[in-house]
Amino acid sequence: MIYVFLFGLIMGSFYNVVGIRMPKRQSIVSPGSSCPKCGHRLKAVELIPVFSYIFLKGRCRECGERVSPLYPVMELITGGLFLMSYVQFGWSAELLVSLLFVSLLVIITVSDLTSFLILNKVLVFFFVPLLFLRLTFAAPEPWWLTVAGMLTGFGLLFLVAVVSKGGMGGGDVKLYAVIGTVLGFPLVVMSIFIASLIGALVGVTGMLFFGKKRKSPIPFGPSIAVGTLITYFYGAQIWQWYSGLFM
Repeated sequence: MIYVFLFGLIMGSFYNVVGIRMPKRQSIVSPGSSCPKCGHRLKAVELIPVFSYIFLKGRCRECGERVSPLYPVMELITGGLFLMSYVQFGWSAELLVSLLFVSLLVIITVSDLTSFLILNKVLVFFFVPLLFLRLTFAAPEPWWLTVAGMLTGFGLLFLVAVVSKGGMGGGDVKLYAVIGTVLGFPLVVMSIFIASLIGALVGVTGMLFFGKKRKSPIPFGPSIAVGTLITYFYGAQIWQWYSGLFM
């Protein structure tokens, strides 16, 4: 299991690069990582996920510029989610679905936090293999729940976008088509509910403690990611608990 976690740390480091560079239309391959202030090209010892951040005390080795904690946080989250996927699904087709799904949600979280963007290229890249898996090796029973989830996710968020007159970004709408494909129906509805609740709590917290205005832009992608992951890993248990309240 330790190998799965370490693999997740490494991929989390790469996903940080993807989520930060792609919205800026920069290559994710070259040039290598460097300090945004002094341009110092990071060496191998400075690129070890999480450990380099701790060893260098969160600062550039050359100029002392503070490094965003987003990097080690997302690396740890990715490693933890990869490990969680393996523990829950073992070596199965669903593990591949889970790793792809987690990867997508990590990337869109980083890109939305740093650029307020959820890129179509990223969505399409993950949508194709996820749809294939959901219709073949990791299909739900019955299979049409995948299609129903995709249409429901896209349709509900599109309706919200129309009613709110731009209050919901187009990236969020298309993202939920992918989420619906993985979660299926009716879990996609639970994901929307939990994500909306989290988003509302984030908004209220921002206004009460961080001076955010009511119309201040707040990235909804991270709330979607958290609500979706809760639903993906624990949706069945949540639904069983909720149903038990009325029996």
